Amino acid sequence: MKALGKRETTHFIVSLLVILSVFFVVGAVFASSGDGHGESSFDKTKDLIYRTMNFVVLAGGLVFLLRKPVAKGLEARRQGIREQLAGLEKQKQEAEQQLKEYQGKLARLDQEVQGIVAEYVKQGEATKAKIIEEAKAAAEKLQDQAKKNIEHEFEMARQQLGIELAQQTITMAENLISKNIKSEDQERIIGEYLTKVVVAQ
Repeated sequence: MKALGKRETTHFIVSLLVILSVFFVVGAVFASSGDGHGESSFDKTKDLIYRTMNFVVLAGGLVFLLRKPVAKGLEARRQGIREQLAGLEKQKQEAEQQLKEYQGKLARLDQEVQGIVAEYVKQGEATKAKIIEEAKAAAEKLQDQAKKNIEHEFEMARQQLGIELAQQTITMAENLISKNIKSEDQERIIGEYLTKVVVAQ
């Protein structure tokens, strides 16, 4: 395929040179036909052929000398374009691969986020249940403590009431005794008491 391209390029350059040569010759013939000042047509034709041959030799030399550098330049340009296209294709494949990787990471990230949210919800429920249990235990403890405090206060009040009641009873008894017992009764009671004490000894 490379050889065919070089051959086509060479044919194109040669054809172009031939066409230019023909135009140059025809132009020179027309120019010489209108100019008839002292030169013969043979000399003019000879000069024209000489110039045409010089041009063809020069053009052929240029084609021969420039054929390889031009072909190499064109081939290098083609190779550069092919390499650029290959690089772009490679970059495209890498970009598609990265896109697939990012899509996979996003899918995994979505799953991880859902897992984290589920774990936080689970921990929140466990913490809620623990707080409720601790609150119930604290409420029961406070209730027991309140019952104990009430019972203690009730016992203290009952004891205090008993003391006060005993004191009032004694006072009332003393008042009743002092009102109802006469001095003779007092002397008789004291005597009986003393007799009991002496007999007991």
